[in-house]
This record gives sequence, structure tokens and C-alpha cells, in this order.
Amino acid sequence: MSNIPFESVPILDYSLSQGPQKPLFLSQLRQAIINVGFLYLSHHTVPASLVEEVKAYTPRFFDLPQTKKDELRMANSPHFLGYSRLAAEITKGEVDQREQIDIATEFECKYKEGDPIYTRLWGQSQWPDESDLPGFRAVMTEYFNSVATLSYRFLELISESLGLAPDALSTFLKDPADLCHRGKIVKYPTQVAGASTQGVGPHFDAGFLTFLLQVTDQPGLQVQNPKGEWIDASPIDGTFVTVTRNVALATSHQVLSPPVGSGPRYSIPFFQAISQHVRLSDYHLDFPPDVIELRDARGDTHVDSVNFSEFKTDYSGLVNLIGRIKSHPDVAERHYPELFAKYFPDGMPLKVSAY
Repeated sequence: MSNIPFESVPILDYSLSQGPQKPLFLSQLRQAIINVGFLYLSHHTVPASLVEEVKAYTPRFFDLPQTKKDELRMANSPHFLGYSRLAAEITKGEVDQREQIDIATEFECKYKEGDPIYTRLWGQSQWPDESDLPGFRAVMTEYFNSVATLSYRFLELISESLGLAPDALSTFLKDPADLCHRGKIVKYPTQVAGASTQGVGPHFDAGFLTFLLQVTDQPGLQVQNPKGEWIDASPIDGTFVTVTRNVALATSHQVLSPPVGSGPRYSIPFFQAISQHVRLSDYHLDFPPDVIELRDARGDTHVDSVNFSEFKTDYSGLVNLIGRIKSHPDVAERHYPELFAKYFPDGMPLKVSAY
């Protein structure tokens, strides 16, 4: 097997996995997750009509009066769910040029005094008033639930493609009914001359699988191959961009701000959760020899992202909480002052927009 770095992101037809061509799909999936870590997924199970509703609502949220959006500011929430103004989030030490609202699947926070602090991270979303944006909450909730259902089935297919039992990776999710999946609705404004082009800086996603809906047709999403080259993953209508996590390659990716004159770029990533009480070093998966050979043939990888090496030693919930602390210091300062002091000993970064 050649270890030539990938130069494009493969497109997989999900419908092939549901019939006699499933072995072909699993072979394509194995190559994609071991050697690329990204793929386009077409003909998936999320209804096209629902996707179109979501696309229509996306710019309407950002068109709300600023005062209405500010009522939902993330700093209100110990769960890091809510609205962030432009330049309010940090990735790899630099400010991201994006405006967004973080939401999650329905979940009742179970944290109580004495529990692990990271169990406070999961909880209820903040939503605009129904009178301000009728139907928005219902449509987005239905969409996230539909993508969650797809994510469980796709995880089984990944397991099979790697020569494991269909439920081998489900152990990291434990009970799906007790998971809080997260996501964002994001607006990347058009580039401004002389300003940063970092829509969001190089990063890995901290969940298990990511399903990204690219709402508009501007380019911007890029994935990094093992050689360190940035490869465009431009929008393809009717697809999700799916991101996978040493056998399955965790691929660094970033978003550049849309070019001048192209209008804003909108996207909606969905992050499949891992159980908060999972520590990856506690699990061992017995991959077949041919899968290990493919992994070894891939060789070393060059990435610009900060690695989530803590997953090997710490519980998933703590790793995710620390990631949120570093990205949203204003929320951390209000709700997690001890962790804020630990990771920001000099106080609030001056680069972050405060309001």
C-alpha cells in the first residue's frame, strides 16, 4: 500500500451500505478513514427537505437584532451553549473570525455538588423566543436528532470496515439515551482587507464523529494531509463532510474566511459525543493484521493542530471541558473560575472580544 499523501477528499455513497454493494462501501470507507480522516457522504438518511429547512433558517438567525442574539450569549451558560459574537472564540491562540450559536440535543443536566466538574458541561441549549424566529427550535432539534441517528449507524459501519464487530466502537458511547451531542450554527463573514483570514484555526474535533453541513457554496474548509499540505474540501450539494478520529486518522482542519465579494459562509457542524466517563487508555481494540498494515503504511503525519493527547490519561468529559475553557475564556471566568485561573493565569486574553 502506497503512503502517498491524499490530494482530495473522497466521496462515499451511503446508499451502497444498505444493499449488496456494502462490501464495496466498507472497502472505500476503510481507505477513507485510515488514509484521509475526512470524507463526503452522499445519499444519507437525513431527509433532504429537513436539510433545506435548516439551510433556510441559518441566515435568519444571524439576521435577528443584535440585542436578541446577545440575550442568548454563551456566558449565560455553564454548558458553553449559546451565542458568541464575532471574535469571541480562540483556536490555537488566535481569535476566530466567526459568529455562532452553540446548541445541543435535548439533555437535562445531572450535575450536583461533589460530582466530577466535567459533568456540568452537558445541559440545556439557549433558544431564541418562538415569536422572534418561529419554528427555529423545532427544526433544529429535529435535524440534530436525525443526524444523531445517522451517526450511530455510521459508527457501526466504521467498526465493520475496520474488521471489528458492528458494536465495537459503541462502547465509547455507552447509553445513547444518556448522551448530549453538540453542534454549532456558524457564520463566517467576508474577509476584510488587512484583517485575519482565520475563520477558525487548525484544530481537531474533540468528539467521536463530526457531520458538517456546508450551507452555502463558498470555499473555505481545508483539511491537512500527512505531508502538511492544506487540501480544499469545497461544498458539494447534498453531502455531509464527515470527520473521523491512530487507526482512524484524526485530520487537522481549518476554515478560511470567504473571499472579498463572495458573501458570508454558513455551516453547521454536528459533534457526536463520547460518554463523559470514558478514558480511551482503558480500552483495547483488536484490529485485524491487514488494518494494522494499512495504518503502518500511512507513515507519520504532520499537523498544525493542538493534539488531544489528554484522552489517553483523562476522562473524555474533562478533556472536552478543558477544550471549552481554552476556547471561551469569558464563559470559563464566570462559571469555572478555578479552571480559568489555571489556564489563563494572566487574566482574560486581550485579543478576545468582550461584551
